[in-house]
Amino acid sequence: MIKQLHLRIPPIIAHDDNSLSDYLSAELGVPRHEITGIRRVRQSIDARGRQIFVQIQVEVFINEPFLKFKAKELDMKNVSAADPVIIVGSGPAGIFAAFKLIELGFKPVIMERGKEVSARRRDLAILMKQHIVNPESNYCFGEGGAGTYSDGKLYTRSTKRGDIERILHLFVSHGADERILYETHPHIGTNKLPQIITAMRRTIIEHGGEFHFSSKVTELIIENNTCKGVKLASGGTINGTAVILATGHSARDIFFMLHRQNVLIEAKPFALGVRIEHPQALIDTLQYHCNLRGEYLPPASYRLVHSRKNSLGASTGQGVFSFCMCPGGIIAPAMTNPGEIVVNGWSPSGRNNSYANSGLVVSVDEEDFKPYAHHGPLAALYFQQAVEQKAFTSGGSNLKAPAQRVTDFIAGKTSSTLPDNSYFIGTTSVHLQEILPKSVNNRLREGLIAFGKKMKGYVTEDAILLATESRTSSPVRVPRDKDTLQHPQIKKLYPCGEGSGYAGGIVSAAMDGERVATKIPE
Repeated sequence: MIKQLHLRIPPIIAHDDNSLSDYLSAELGVPRHEITGIRRVRQSIDARGRQIFVQIQVEVFINEPFLKFKAKELDMKNVSAADPVIIVGSGPAGIFAAFKLIELGFKPVIMERGKEVSARRRDLAILMKQHIVNPESNYCFGEGGAGTYSDGKLYTRSTKRGDIERILHLFVSHGADERILYETHPHIGTNKLPQIITAMRRTIIEHGGEFHFSSKVTELIIENNTCKGVKLASGGTINGTAVILATGHSARDIFFMLHRQNVLIEAKPFALGVRIEHPQALIDTLQYHCNLRGEYLPPASYRLVHSRKNSLGASTGQGVFSFCMCPGGIIAPAMTNPGEIVVNGWSPSGRNNSYANSGLVVSVDEEDFKPYAHHGPLAALYFQQAVEQKAFTSGGSNLKAPAQRVTDFIAGKTSSTLPDNSYFIGTTSVHLQEILPKSVNNRLREGLIAFGKKMKGYVTEDAILLATESRTSSPVRVPRDKDTLQHPQIKKLYPCGEGSGYAGGIVSAAMDGERVATKIPE
């Protein structure tokens, strides 16, 4: 017999299968030895009250052979001699497009400007220790794209865009923990993603796909309004039956290339702000209503939103929101060129670092980047770049991040000292209003005051703000037809993922990659 149950239990019981089995034995009146296995279907933490509970849905196998997890099998063909489809970029959109193409009988040929994982690590070490940015190999460019060295969050609200379960199963079959299949907010961890991405590459190659690293695309080959292939910085050319553009939101040279070739692109609103960091113990106390989290609860997270209202009480769309919250994480340098400062955050699988960080951003639109309107569709990109360059100069022109205590930011004064934080390269005390556009600065201050009222203790001198959190999404949209998903001007060119403006995270990018791939045979 397999019995399905919905439980609301203390964390100490949900912590491991042995404790859960003992609880279920008593709850169901079944001898412990008759429970042959437990499958967790869904699990989340309910921290709304003083007492913390875990809400869990389980399948209990009673006197029944326990069926262990088995990843969904894909219909993977040998495509080594099949028609090639060029994929520009090896991030989540590109990798999952490749898997789908193999199922459909096409040969994915992935062009990646950066290096494969092991070589990429060396460039990241140089960035962290010598403060030298390699424009072709960094935290954004290289095998797996920005996703490889991201937090590895695997949740999305884009449930109508694809099969989330399929995406998660593919990750598990390549080494991710099975927990991602049932946790409400699944998370892989920065320390595990590189090995998983490498395993995915091997599977793609085993079935006839190709990877070309250090292969920067500099031009599209367009004949009779049809994309026939790509030209490379090395001088070579690669031809294919179609080109999927899956370059991520930081590949500015791709946007310049499209504009130079008169391929239609559009300026797009995005989000801009800072990264805020607290001691993790403080966030635990605020969220779990306790002095000490204990070993049975994960490091606490949060999600905060403040909406500005007009005179009629309706939202103006100019709110402030937390983004990519990383419990037990670090703040890392995510710039892609010398002369700019960009910060991002992520966590290892154990989320066991002593700090909690989150993006704290506001939406910016045409009004904000109006001074750059003469750049046409690249206006938002130039606006974004200008803020990052100003942050670099203000921080000391040495990759140190300009920073300010939260309390001083609200009070409008420069911090005399800065709290310890996880940004390894270092911070410089700067009044952030010198860097952030006035409208962004004012909205952030308003949002922080509101968040301090929602979470008593959130606004504290122990919290720090680092600039800039500016790569939340692409500042450019590459348009596509809603039915064919091809560019409206160029046949066989398929804009895809975050870089083209159609996704906002690992899972949504992966689903968009698969969705685009299914259009290739049409």
